[in-house]
Amino acid sequence: MAAGGGLVAVPALSPAFAAAAAAAAAAAPAAAGAASLPADTPTAVLQRLLAGNRRFTAGRAEHPRQRPSDVRVLAQGQRPSAIVLGCADSRVSPEILFDQGVGDIFDNRVAGNIVDPLLLGSIEFAVEEFSPPVLMILGHERCGAITATIDAIEHDTHPPGHIPMIIEALRPIVTPVLDTLSEDKVDAAVIANVRAQIQTLRTASEIVRTRVEAGTLTVVGARYDLDTATVTIIP
Repeated sequence: MAAGGGLVAVPALSPAFAAAAAAAAAAAPAAAGAASLPADTPTAVLQRLLAGNRRFTAGRAEHPRQRPSDVRVLAQGQRPSAIVLGCADSRVSPEILFDQGVGDIFDNRVAGNIVDPLLLGSIEFAVEEFSPPVLMILGHERCGAITATIDAIEHDTHPPGHIPMIIEALRPIVTPVLDTLSEDKVDAAVIANVRAQIQTLRTASEIVRTRVEAGTLTVVGARYDLDTATVTIIP
């Protein structure tokens, strides 16, 4: 794991994942590249999300498919092109930071972007019902759930209510990070958590695994930078 907040590699679920992620990253600088690819491929969807994030960071968001007429059309049914499991942090709203519209992203948001049985069921429902080509685990800089877990481990803090349930879910992931020489333990733990949640998807969901092996679904990890609003794919 890289020190100083550097990104680390996430093991690919299949060769298709590596190819799709690399192609999306390589094509990202193209202003209109997504339009040249079939809309339902993993590469095209990843590229479209990255292009939307570039618009957002540049202050040129288009806010697509957000008119009342779009809402009325979508009332008849949805066909999201991506599933995102992200943190509940109010600053990390996928539709906004990827400049997408109503019906584009099947959102699952919980503190610490943790894949528990309930969240896994929600993800599997979306995979089965809508067959989106991209499933993204989205961590973010200075995650409060990660920070609280580190505080609990290092200082034996005891948050009130049900907050300890989040900490206990993250503790086995975060603890090994604290033994590393990383200069930014929170960021290192954020990346480790993204990797761990992808591993959970690999081992716990036959539905996800089958789609990945068939090449119809890419599972990708990403990190959102609060300071720059940039999303970085973890290759």
